[in-house]
Amino acid sequence: MEQRSQWGTRAGFIMAAVGSAVGLGNIWRFPYVAYENGGGAFFIPYLFALLTAGIPILVMEFTIGQKYRGSAPLSFFRMEGKKAEWLGWWGIFVSFAISTYYAVIIAWAMKYTIYSFDLKWGSDTEGFLFGTVLNLADTPGQTAGFVPGVLIPLILVWVIVFGILFAGVKKGIEMANRIFIPTLVVVFLLVVLRAVTLPGALTGLEAFFKPDLSQLANGTVWVAAYGHIFFSLSIAFAIMITYSSYLPRKSDITNNAFITGFANSGFELLAGIGIFAALGFMAVQNDVAVSEVATAGVGLAFAVFPQIINEFPGLNGLFGVLFFLSLVLAGLTSLISICETYVAGLSEKFGISRNKAVIFGAGLASIVSLLFATRGGLYFLDTVDYFINQFGVAAIGLVEVIAVAWVFRKLDLFKTHADSMSDIRLGWWWKFSLMIITPLVLGYMMFDLLRQNLGKKFDNPTGNYEGYSDAFIMGAGWSVAIGALVLGILFTFFKWNGRALQPYDKD
Repeated sequence: MEQRSQWGTRAGFIMAAVGSAVGLGNIWRFPYVAYENGGGAFFIPYLFALLTAGIPILVMEFTIGQKYRGSAPLSFFRMEGKKAEWLGWWGIFVSFAISTYYAVIIAWAMKYTIYSFDLKWGSDTEGFLFGTVLNLADTPGQTAGFVPGVLIPLILVWVIVFGILFAGVKKGIEMANRIFIPTLVVVFLLVVLRAVTLPGALTGLEAFFKPDLSQLANGTVWVAAYGHIFFSLSIAFAIMITYSSYLPRKSDITNNAFITGFANSGFELLAGIGIFAALGFMAVQNDVAVSEVATAGVGLAFAVFPQIINEFPGLNGLFGVLFFLSLVLAGLTSLISICETYVAGLSEKFGISRNKAVIFGAGLASIVSLLFATRGGLYFLDTVDYFINQFGVAAIGLVEVIAVAWVFRKLDLFKTHADSMSDIRLGWWWKFSLMIITPLVLGYMMFDLLRQNLGKKFDNPTGNYEGYSDAFIMGAGWSVAIGALVLGILFTFFKWNGRALQPYDKD
């Protein structure tokens, strides 16, 4: 009988799952997505998407992992053999790609945590980011040498990740999340409490929460809600299947999914309050509309927020330390979960020890991540992130749901399994969501994304994402997204080691 690592407690698993879901996107993406898609009205499609796509897929993936007791490839293999295994590897290679650049963003946040003590970024925060910190090359596609100020904290990020992964599931990942998640909540609560007491905070909160009900008739708003829920919850790229495979034989799957989903959404709401309270303060200080300072992503975190911190009436440095520390903590909990997918997959497929899998998997990821620590790193990061998320994560989700619901027809089996150990019974909504709603929405998203990226009716001359050249888009975008799928298929041709094929504590 296979002896598999397990979480020490149910709370340990939930913290790890929440830690995976709560990442950088919760802080720098959700507030702006909500703001530009109807403000307070956005929470209606957001909640609908959570209940018809986010939590249903979480339940499905928790069930797959807990029932088949393996990494994503092994769980799919045990479910339907080679014809399903490639889905697990596809998710793992998407995770691998994400881990290579995600670590670099955490390194930036570490650097800015230190910069916060004396507000080293000065008054020109944008120039400081792109000039002093990143020393950004002029042309996309150039590496132009390493940036020492990014390389050194990047090495530290990987040292932390290696240490946690080497320690294992219970003593490493669970223990780290037991420390990081409560710390993150306390630190970010302090950020929010300080932000809402700033002059002008109410102006920002009004902009964030004011409902534009007319947007509910806009189909793109609903698609945006589904898209955000999908990317926010760490579903469809092997993480939740891997994490749930470490659950005990009897676990409340459905309750765990609801707790994880709503905890993630709760943090997103908290982030929205904190971010827009601070943006409201900045808008009032500069006598401009909130719309003129509202943004998302790297620009929000590393250019706009340092500018906001500069204008604080007091304790500027402390607020900066707390904000960037929260980015570090949120990033680390997500990066650990991303790396665990390929550590588990490699160990089980090839029968190697966990430590060797960490060295091979995370070691290779850390080497590849050096690309993003070069002067041209931001261009590569921006492009890889866009393509691997849009044509990796979203595509896997679409294929996975269709395969499980329509091709392999496993929903009734999974419903019975989840219901047998959960307080909450799955009703008709669960099957209907996975069979009808989610495939339709994700199918439309993929169609629209392909239309946008393959068509030529754009506001930029090349028709490419961000106006990048065809060669750069092919080399850093399409090749990465397609490569993850190709490698996923190729890895199914390797034989499983004997231990993986032994009985696995079936029901």
